[in-house]
Amino acid sequence: MPKTVAGQPDEDSGLVRQARHGDEQAFEQLYRRHRNRVYGIIWRLCGGDPALAEDMLQEAFVRAWTKLDSFRGDSRFSTWLYRLAVNVALSDRRIRVRRLEREMALEGRAERMATGAKDVYADKNMDLEQAIAQLPERARTVLVLFDIEGYSHAEIAEIADMAVGSSKAQLHRARKLIREELER
Repeated sequence: MPKTVAGQPDEDSGLVRQARHGDEQAFEQLYRRHRNRVYGIIWRLCGGDPALAEDMLQEAFVRAWTKLDSFRGDSRFSTWLYRLAVNVALSDRRIRVRRLEREMALEGRAERMATGAKDVYADKNMDLEQAIAQLPERARTVLVLFDIEGYSHAEIAEIADMAVGSSKAQLHRARKLIREELER
């Protein structure tokens, strides 16, 4: 059984091995095992838009299926999958922001509107999810993965492809921005 970096066995390794050999039922078990957590991460990265999060969830698992051979087993399958899902959500977000910037001549509105159909600045009594949704991309990613999903900075560094120090700095930034927004 493949070991992770920490030396712990990966409970998904048997299913991954079967899925690599075309076993769709094994992959379906992986999907069922990780669907809710992946959805939660993506939902927050998509600014709380459930339809977009569902689309991104499906895209993440389609990509996982097609890229399963690229999983080397250096980390847990779940870490690889969550990194892939984060990349899918962030890539889609960047595409939508660029599209909005082209379509909207008003500077500064593209980032705000990319969080979904609702105007996140409209309500003075903004709740926490809205405050998270308006965070800059990297700060939001780290905040979601650390404070909400419970990942360590080392795991976030691997998932988000950043240095551990950057993860810590982005978390500090995100918390500060949320505090400021909620105090308004």
